[in-house]
Parts: sequence; structure tokens; C-alpha cells
Amino acid sequence: MSRLAILSTHPIQYNAPLFRMLHDEDGLDVHVFFSKTWDQVKYDPDFQREVTWDIPISEGYPHSTHDASTRPGQQALSGAVREFQPDALLVYGWNFPGHFATMRQFHGRVPIWFRGDSHLLNPMALWRKAIRKVMLTWVYKHVDYAFTVGTANEAYYRWSGLKESQLIRAPHSVDINYWNSYHLNRSNEAVTWRQELSIPPDARVVGFAGKVEPIKRVDMIIKSTLDSGSRNHVVIAGTGPLEAEFKDRFTGNPRVHFLGFVNQSRMPIFYRMIDLLALASSSETWGLCVNEAMACGTPCIVSNRTGCSLDMFESADHGVIVNWNDAASWTSAISTQLETNTKNIDWSSIHSTFHPQRFMDALHHAFMNPAH
Repeated sequence: MSRLAILSTHPIQYNAPLFRMLHDEDGLDVHVFFSKTWDQVKYDPDFQREVTWDIPISEGYPHSTHDASTRPGQQALSGAVREFQPDALLVYGWNFPGHFATMRQFHGRVPIWFRGDSHLLNPMALWRKAIRKVMLTWVYKHVDYAFTVGTANEAYYRWSGLKESQLIRAPHSVDINYWNSYHLNRSNEAVTWRQELSIPPDARVVGFAGKVEPIKRVDMIIKSTLDSGSRNHVVIAGTGPLEAEFKDRFTGNPRVHFLGFVNQSRMPIFYRMIDLLALASSSETWGLCVNEAMACGTPCIVSNRTGCSLDMFESADHGVIVNWNDAASWTSAISTQLETNTKNIDWSSIHSTFHPQRFMDALHHAFMNPAH
């Protein structure tokens, strides 16, 4: 039996289904080591609230927590990993307390596998880019395999010094079965939710899901939607530092709706309530809300600085990419998408490509083909 140690910061709703799948796999013994304690992650500063998910994110797989922000905590983490005696160590992100130190400690003794979603889509000053390249080349010398999430992510790893033979594609995914099940019931609930928000039956709805913070450019989504047509509404699911400001700015506008924090059990209904998901971020490593929306059958419009933009849209039916700061293009694209797109789209190819099983396949490949 192969033993896989996983190092991650804390339970994350996107990773929990994958960790459970790994734990249930025959011939694989998995333990997840979290580098933060429950108290350290209870309050989310971006959501500006304590977040309690209403779906299980820490159940169904063996795990332990450590405070890697302290020297004793890092030592306890390393000792726990060593005691587990893994055949490989999969690290989620290197730039967290204790993560790179653990990579360095086990490099050369245990294969180090890496999972991250950085890219090079954001412009950077040449001097800063040169320094970053030197640093990252050194960091990734401690990695045997990187499980890449997409095209932009692979370009980043190549630029950082990893060889083609060290890259294994394992696309970012969500639990497809969770998001696209109970479609009829959830669609009916979505109709009721629209009615509760006083959205007319013939209106078209653009949605945003995430943290209401400057980098997400939610204000441009709102303004572009309002400018795209008098029947178009916009619904914001999320909280954050700019929420109060936007509520004040758009108060009294019957076509702008703020839902606040929406928990996971309601999000499949949210994606069915909207006709188009918009993600206008000035910087976004991937954008898993796009995976979620598309799993529910909802097309998307994303900025050219989202990591998913190069991979998710096989056709215009699935969605479009727009320059992140071109307001006129956003207005035009939203108008066009709402006029032409329907939800009667065949998503089967997308669902099979961006399915958690792809990650399982990548792990099997790495176990069967140790990097040299």
C-alpha cells in the first residue's frame, strides 16, 4: 500500500471531496497534515466574519492540525510527517509558514509533489520579475513533480525551472456530482429565490460569487450589467471590505441585489438562479466559482487575468474572456452573452475534463513513475 502525506493550510471546501476520494481509494493510505489550527482559521478576514460551512469539510479523511507559525509547531509537524513514513509528500503551496521548511527537510528522502495555481498573467516590472525567477527556480528545485491545474499554471512552472517531464496535468476541479445533482428541485428553488428578490420572470441575471474586495472588481460587474440592458439584474453572493460601500452606492436600485454570505448548500441554487456568472478580477489564480457555475449548467464571463481563462471555454456557449479593465468590452460582452446564451448546453466534455478523477490519475502516474 502506498502512503501519501498531504500538507495543506486548513480544511478547504474545494479540497475536502478530493481528500475523501483519496482516502477511499484502494491501495492508498492518506493522511492530511494541516499547518494551521482551527482557532487560526476560524475568522476569515476577507469575508470579515467567522465562516462555518454547512457541508462537511473536515470529515471522511484522516487529518491532524499543527501551528506551523512557531518553531515548536514546525518541529511537531515534521515529526508527525516523519512518523507517518510516507512514500510521497504532496504540498499545497510553498509560501505558507512551515511549508517550504517541510519541503526542504524531506527533499531527497521522500518524493516531493507540489500543488499550486500561480501563473504569469499579471504584468510585472522587469527587475521584480528577474528576482522572482531566481527565487522560484531555487524553490522548485525541491520539487519532484508538480500537478498542474491548467495551461497558464504550466507556463509558470516551466518559467520557474521545472522540466516538462516533471509536470503532470491535474486540472482544478470541484465535486461535479454535488453541483449538478437534484437539478429540477434546485431549479425550482432558484425560481422561488428570484421571486423573493423581486426579479421579474423575463429579466436576465448576472451573478458574482466570492469576496467583495478590490481585486474582484465587483463594482465594474455591477455597472457593466446595469449598462448592458434595462432588463438585466445583478446578484452579488459574498461579503467583504467593500460590501458596505457598494450597498450604499447602489441602494435603491431595484436591479442590484446583495445576498451577503451564501453557504455551500445554497450555492447550487444560486448558480441556477443566474443566467451568467461574471468574474472580473484584476488577478485570480484560477477561479473555482467558474467550475461550480459550469457544473450547474451556467455559462461564464471572466477576465483575461484569471488562471482558468485559457482552459475552461471550449466554445462561446461556455463563456467568454474579456480584458480585465475594459469597461466598454464588459458591457458589450454581458449584453451579447445574455442575448445569445441559453442553459441548454452540453457540458459533458467539460465535466469529464475537470473532474476530480483526473487528480487521482495524476497521483497514480507519479507513484508508478518516480521522478529522477
